[in-house]
Amino acid sequence: MTPRTLKIGRVERYILDELEKGPIHMTLLDPENFTIASALRVAKASEEAGSSAIMVGGSTVSSQSEMDQIVQALKEEIDVPIIIFPNNVQALSRYADAVWYMILLNSVEWYYVIGAQMQGALFIRRYGLEAIPMGYLVFGAESAVSAMGRALPLPMDKPKVVVAYALAAQYMGLRFVYLEAGSGAPSPVPASVVQAVKSSIDIPLIVGGGIRTIDQMKRTLDAGADIVVTGTMAEKGEDALKALIGVVKNYTRSGKRLD
Repeated sequence: MTPRTLKIGRVERYILDELEKGPIHMTLLDPENFTIASALRVAKASEEAGSSAIMVGGSTVSSQSEMDQIVQALKEEIDVPIIIFPNNVQALSRYADAVWYMILLNSVEWYYVIGAQMQGALFIRRYGLEAIPMGYLVFGAESAVSAMGRALPLPMDKPKVVVAYALAAQYMGLRFVYLEAGSGAPSPVPASVVQAVKSSIDIPLIVGGGIRTIDQMKRTLDAGADIVVTGTMAEKGEDALKALIGVVKNYTRSGKRLD
């Protein structure tokens, strides 16, 4: 009997096709920090500026009905994919286009390595939600995600340690790696770490957290990030967010920015 592998779904195929053109941006909306009206406003602005997808989730989302409401509202107004960025099983929504099926690889808690994934699996199957396998790596002991996920924070100055985790994700069959500095982090993941990981893996690299300036965004892209996620800037206002998205849109794989 030939073993079956997890097929690439519509949203993942869309992401991979977009990456053929160059790095892409995704906007992260935390339902705890937005009303439906404000989430719609920011999502529309992000889409117009060129963000390739809207991620919905956060470290402390605790209501599935809250997730359903905001995802349904976004689906009615937004054409780019809506992807759940879950902190737990209650963050799943049947109305989304896909979910990052995440393993918090540096957690010391069984639940965040396989427990939540096991509990959410039947929900995902029942509602036909597209699951995109991803290895999630967290920096910064002071971040909410580190505390909530009981993560053993990764060192910012030890790229080889991060590379080892990222390679483990790839060898386990995960199809994306996400380096997370943490929501509201004082600084992004260092370019040296991004570069070391990118040069060592063959799957797309996502980087998020702490990116607030155009210079930080350019350094992250120059280091090799395939997908850059901004969340805190989405809460600061559309103009700042549009400026960061513009940097990604005007970037080519050759490293030459279309300024």
